[in-house]
Amino acid sequence: MQQADFVDLAHAAQSLESTSLATRISQLVGMPIEKAMAALPGHWSTIVTRITKIALKKALDAALFSMKPEPSKPANKTHKFLATLSGGLGGSFGIAALAIELPVSATIMLRSIADIARSEGENLDDMETKMACLTVFALSGGGSESESTDTSYYAVRSFLTKALSDTANHVAVHGFSKEGAPALVKLLNAVSTRFSIPVSEKLAAQAIPAIGLIGGASINLLFINHYQKMAKAHFTVRRLERRHGEELIKKVYLEIVTANTGNKSKIVSKRKSEEWV
Repeated sequence: MQQADFVDLAHAAQSLESTSLATRISQLVGMPIEKAMAALPGHWSTIVTRITKIALKKALDAALFSMKPEPSKPANKTHKFLATLSGGLGGSFGIAALAIELPVSATIMLRSIADIARSEGENLDDMETKMACLTVFALSGGGSESESTDTSYYAVRSFLTKALSDTANHVAVHGFSKEGAPALVKLLNAVSTRFSIPVSEKLAAQAIPAIGLIGGASINLLFINHYQKMAKAHFTVRRLERRHGEELIKKVYLEIVTANTGNKSKIVSKRKSEEWV
């Protein structure tokens, strides 16, 4: 592995194992998000899970299957503007607008994720790539600070691997239009289960008095910033895996995490004269 690839991997590891989205939401609203969530009716978690699954399905239809596969520079700023606008409009109508706003926001974010994937050399005509874009919604950041080799990023990838493989194989044979296809439902369930957690936190934050329009826009900007960051890191890792093999990249990634990704410059300098092969 050349030094430049090691640096890219170190940056990706730092992003994937950095502060969680929940912590960032708490910092934005100025209070622990758990406190805000406690104020929501108990049945909202079930409603949010259902809305999230519907939103991801609509986003798949509207985003991934309408983008051209040719590589181009990702339009991150455009997607940020659209997501912020969507959040502002949704926030002005309160939590009741979630069922309308979330599919729009999810579609914008998924298009941005696919845009980033394409810029990292992914082929958007490939079904596995499309499904890999969807799985970015399962990445919330905030990995373990312990020396465990089972980091949050690779734990999530392992959790989704079977559903991802089954879905890609099924859709490749039967087509994406098969509503209710067991493999696709399995992947959507797996991703929406994880994505519904930050969506619930978003809902709770927007329900705080005086948050309203400004809060909805700010939280959506926070959301798309986070998932653009996760997408860039995730597809950087995949690019390096294609170049050097999954086994080596995972090994070096885990070494970086163990050595403390927060001190990335020290790690990079340690390897300055080395060439990984």
